[in-house]
Amino acid sequence: MAGAAAAGLRSLLCALLAFGALTPAAGRTLAFVNLVYRHGDRSPIVAYPTDPNTEKDWPQGFGQLTQIGMKQHYALGQYLQNRYHGFLNASYDRYEIYVRSTNIDRTLMSAESNLAGLYPPQGQQIFHPGLKWQPIPVHTVPVGQDKILLFPLKNCSRYTKLVEETENTDEYKKTLMENKDFLDMLSKATGVPREQLSLEYAWSIYDTLFCEQLHHKTMPAWVTPSVMEHLRMLKEFHLQAIFGMYKQEEKSQLQGGLLVKQILQNIEQSLKVTPTLSPKLIMYSAHDTTIVALQMALNIYSQAPPYASCHMVELYKEDNGTFTVEMYYKNESSSAPYPLALPACSQSCPLDRFIEIVKGVIPDDWDKECGHTSNHFKIDLLLGLAGSFCLLVLIFLAVWQYCCNWSQHEGYQKVSSGIEGGKKMALM
Repeated sequence: MAGAAAAGLRSLLCALLAFGALTPAAGRTLAFVNLVYRHGDRSPIVAYPTDPNTEKDWPQGFGQLTQIGMKQHYALGQYLQNRYHGFLNASYDRYEIYVRSTNIDRTLMSAESNLAGLYPPQGQQIFHPGLKWQPIPVHTVPVGQDKILLFPLKNCSRYTKLVEETENTDEYKKTLMENKDFLDMLSKATGVPREQLSLEYAWSIYDTLFCEQLHHKTMPAWVTPSVMEHLRMLKEFHLQAIFGMYKQEEKSQLQGGLLVKQILQNIEQSLKVTPTLSPKLIMYSAHDTTIVALQMALNIYSQAPPYASCHMVELYKEDNGTFTVEMYYKNESSSAPYPLALPACSQSCPLDRFIEIVKGVIPDDWDKECGHTSNHFKIDLLLGLAGSFCLLVLIFLAVWQYCCNWSQHEGYQKVSSGIEGGKKMALM
C-alpha cells in the first residue's frame, strides 16, 4: 500500500517512537478507548405484503428505538462507567469523550440512552431536582456524507461490481439453488413476488418477524422455529456475501476499512495531542452492519451482532513505554465481554504489529478505488463546458450583428417620425 494511507501509518509509527522515548510509566496504563456499538432493540423497518401487523401497531412507527432498547443501552452505559472507572471522570467532562452517531433516530437515541447510564449528573451538573439525566452532545453528519459508520456504502461502483461478481460465484449460485423451494414457500406466504425475493429481501422478512416475535405480536401459522432458523442462516450467508466470501480484502478496503482507518487516526491523534486536550474515549453509535463491516475488515467476524453489542478497541501503554492494542466484544447480555485477537497477533497486540496487519484493508484513495472521477476533474470539466458555452454565445451574437449590418447595407431604411415632416432618412 502506498500514498496517503501509507503516509498516515508512517506518521502514527513516528508518533509511537516519540512516545516510546518518554520516561516509562510506572506499570501498565489504559491510554485511549474507541467503542463501536449497535443500537438497541427497535421496531421493524418495514412490513411484508401479507403481514398482519402494520406500522400503527408500533408506538413510534417503524425503525424506532423501543423502551427495551433504551434500557439495553442504559445498562451498557452503566457497564462502561464501571469498566472505565478511574480512567474517565465519574462526572461528565466534555474534554474526555466524543460521541458520534449515524443520523438515524434509533442510533441517536441509543447514544443518548447510553450516556444517561454512563454519566448520571452529580453535584452542580444536576439542573433539575429529581432528574438523573443531563444533556450531552451527540455529533452526526447527513446520511449521504457518512463514510465511516453507515455500511454498506452503496455509492461505490467498484463495490457494486464486487457484489455482482460474488453473486455469480459457484458458492452463491449453489446456495440459491439449494434454497429454491424455501424461497418459493416464503414468496407465497409473504406475498412478495418471487422475482423480487432476493436474499436481502429474505433478511428483511426475517428482521420483521424477529422484532414481532420479541414483542409478542400476532404471528402467522407458517412462522415456525425451523423457518426462523432457516431465515437466520440466510441472513448470515447474505452478510458474508456482501462483506466477505469473495475478494474480502478488497471489499473491506471499500467498506469497513474506512472505519479501521478512522480508529487508527483516532489513536494517532491521542498520541500526538496533550492528553488533557484529546478525548480519552471516542464512541460510535451505529448498526449491526457497521460492526460486521469492521470485524470483517479485521478478519475476526463470527456472527451478526445482537442489539446493543459493543466492539471495544483499547490502547494500553506498557511499563516499558511501548503501546499495545486489545479488543473486546460485548453483546447485549449480562455476560462479560470476550477478548478478540487479530489472526496473526496475540490478544494484546503491539500497536506497530496491529498497524502492519490491517494495512491491507486501509483505503489509499477511496473515491479513486471506487472508480469515481475526482472532484478536481469534475470542476475542470464543468468550467470547460461553461467556457465553451460562453464562447459559442459570443460567436452567435457576433454573427447575428454582422448579418444585421449586412442587411442594412443592402437598402433597409428607417421611416422618420411625423414630427420631422415625414422625411425619409436612409441608414448607411
